[in-house]
Amino acid sequence: MSQSNPLSLHVPEPTGRPGCKTDFSFLQVSPAGAVRRPPVDVAPLDTSDIASSLIRVLDENGDAVGPWAEPPDRELLRFGLRTMMKTRIFDARMVIAQRQKKMSFYMTSLGEEAIGTAHALALQDGDMNFPTYRQQSLLMAREVPLVEMICQLLSNEKDPIKGRQLPVMYSVRRAGFFTISGNLATQYPQAVGWAMASAIKGDTKIASAWIGDGATAESDFSTALTFAHVYRAPVILNVVNNQWAISTFQAIAGGESVTFATRGIGSGIASLRVDGNDFLAVLAVSRWAAERARSNLGPALIEWVTYRAGPHSTSDDPNRYRPADDWSRFPLGDPIGRLRQYLTKLGWWSDAEHDAVQAELEAEIVAAQKEAEQYGTLGDGRSWSAATMFEDVYKDMPEHLRRQRQELGV
Repeated sequence: MSQSNPLSLHVPEPTGRPGCKTDFSFLQVSPAGAVRRPPVDVAPLDTSDIASSLIRVLDENGDAVGPWAEPPDRELLRFGLRTMMKTRIFDARMVIAQRQKKMSFYMTSLGEEAIGTAHALALQDGDMNFPTYRQQSLLMAREVPLVEMICQLLSNEKDPIKGRQLPVMYSVRRAGFFTISGNLATQYPQAVGWAMASAIKGDTKIASAWIGDGATAESDFSTALTFAHVYRAPVILNVVNNQWAISTFQAIAGGESVTFATRGIGSGIASLRVDGNDFLAVLAVSRWAAERARSNLGPALIEWVTYRAGPHSTSDDPNRYRPADDWSRFPLGDPIGRLRQYLTKLGWWSDAEHDAVQAELEAEIVAAQKEAEQYGTLGDGRSWSAATMFEDVYKDMPEHLRRQRQELGV
């Protein structure tokens, strides 16, 4: 018997650490317009090439090119740019509020604003998103009142979910925004189940599930893919690959030698990999996937390639585990800047209007924050009564909870 070499364990490493530049060649960036657009009834296996390439519409000159470029809608695109700007300004203001100890926690979506904004515009009223904690742009695109959102962040007496959730874990049913769970990946099988129920009822509504690259390592992800494939659930399965799960690089979750989109192929699901910082690409692919689901053709899995430009949360310091200038060097650029360039070339936007809209949105958000703070901030005592913890659980309160409430004196 010949002697074998000693085994070694492969531990993925990021291609950049503090003090050195990140090598982004691993992204496998396709030229804008180079990836084909298949028919919505395409067989899942026939999307293998699309799951390994990168759908892009906007090129480096700010032009829309290729088969995924759709006729531009002036007002929709202007609304999209405005909504992305609003989301970014809102995030920045809420981080300041957290630093002022007005709320306990916050998570920004800096650099990822195009994904939720454009995706929301591809869905219809009644469709349901099952999001994670970085999709506030879905709510912005649905024009949920800012005061309502800020009251949830402040956990005050007007908090619509009565202080029962961490800040940023919204729940807005009327806007198609299912309650966020702090447990990773639970929303994936929930979304598939909701979509299956819609099909069982003969409804026309579809679900859209959201997960980050790191959470794809959870077993719920694989379970959801199996059920979605077997029952052809009318669901869009979004994987937001922003490169980092807290301090863990996406390769640790399995994104090193294959793309996250290719996991869908193995499960029998049509899969696409998309430039998540390209608003036009996000909108076109989201419409494609929504049409496929609503036409009873089955689910689609979409990997949105983007970059988490800010910290994972206000409790995180990304400079400890990645280069501080990574976002400025990220090959896919800034989603706001790219759409702004495109609209400016069409004559539908200008630098003067950009500055005016920026100032207008900042004033709107400041005014909403002031109004929300009238109902209380963290630690000032103006919050929901402790009595509410006993409510909304059972239709009729059982005796043991009734006694506990009496003992608490509320």
